[in-house]
Formats: sequence, structure tokens, C-alpha cells
Amino acid sequence: MTALIFDCDGVLVDSEPLSVAELGALLRGAGVPVEDADIFDRMIGRPLSEILGIYQGEHGIDVTSQLDAYRASLAARFRAELQPIRGIARALDLMDHMPRACASSSTLPRLELTLKLTGLWDRFAPHIYSATQVARGKPAPDLFLFAAERLGVAPADCIVIEDSAAGVRAAKAAGMRVIGLTAGSHAVQARLAERLPALHPDAIVADAAELPATIARLLGD
Repeated sequence: MTALIFDCDGVLVDSEPLSVAELGALLRGAGVPVEDADIFDRMIGRPLSEILGIYQGEHGIDVTSQLDAYRASLAARFRAELQPIRGIARALDLMDHMPRACASSSTLPRLELTLKLTGLWDRFAPHIYSATQVARGKPAPDLFLFAAERLGVAPADCIVIEDSAAGVRAAKAAGMRVIGLTAGSHAVQARLAERLPALHPDAIVADAAELPATIARLLGD
């Protein structure tokens, strides 16, 4: 049996531009001369703790005391603006016969917020997993291996749907097939059409509506 493992941000929910805008504001407020383009270029797909660690190492900043305010501001923005990736709900309906999980670098509370806001929570629960549950986040394979174990499926029998370089690397390191999805509104800013092919995923699709047919082709159906 083949199982599907979906990333969340940029694959299920169109959250990346909102997240990057809020993160950029947080970092600039702490004195980091960073452009949003740098966050899109280097940080998409990574856990927040790792992102902040990188900027702390580069600029000597510590924003720990500001994280609660950052999370509250981001949550408010999600409630006002967040949308699902166009076409993803219909695609999930067409693949409802396949076991699936959501495995994301986001925290569990953020996953609950974003997936419930977009009406996708019940399509994945209880198989919703966070990098906070494993030792290493993407691009390490830990999270995807954890999700496969919880689904009761061998890694070789999983297909991952990802939008980030870190996520594609994680899936390949886990021994899973992977589809690069470039349907999010951040695709141009994050240069996904340029970066994902260089990682040689099993397929790349620009529209979530293409996922069912693409997965069927990978399975030889």
C-alpha cells in the first residue's frame, strides 16, 4: 500500500508569504539587515528554531523574548488572510482512498491553527506530525520516517509532496519518492521552478489539481 506524506506550508496552505513577512519584520526589529528575499532563498522549509539559530550565529541576535508577540501577530494574520493552496481540497478528495499524513516543520499548535482555518484538519487527523517531535528537522529524514512509521508503511512505499529544497532533500534521504509542488504564491520569490529540478524529484507539478494524475503515473496505474 502506498501512502502520501504532505508538507503543510506552501503545499496545503498558502502561508509562506505571510510567514516570511512576519519573520522579516521580527528580524529587522532585532537589528538584522535582512531582506525577505534572503528568507525565501535560504530558509523555506526549515523549522523556526533552526532559522533563528542561523541568524543568531550570523548576526549575534536573540529574539527569544519577542517570540510570543511574533506568534500572536502571525496567528492574527493567518486568521485574516490564510487560504488553502488552490485546488488542494479537490485533489485530496480524489486521493481519499490512499493513507496520508501531514509532516511539517511547523509546531503542532501552528499546524492545528492553519489546517483548521483552511478546512483541512479533518482530512489528515490524527496523522499530523511536527519536526518538534523528532531529533532533526528537514533536510534530515527524521520527520518523514516518523510519519511513515506512524502510518505503518515502509519508507519505499511513501510519496512525499513538498515545495522546499529542504523537504525534497529530506524525502530523498528517507528513501521516499517525492513530488515537487510549485503551486504556492511564494513560488516565484523562492525560485522553486529553478531550484527544485536541480534536486531531481520524481515529478514536479505547478498545480495541485495535477497531483492525482501525477501520483497515478508514478504508481503505474
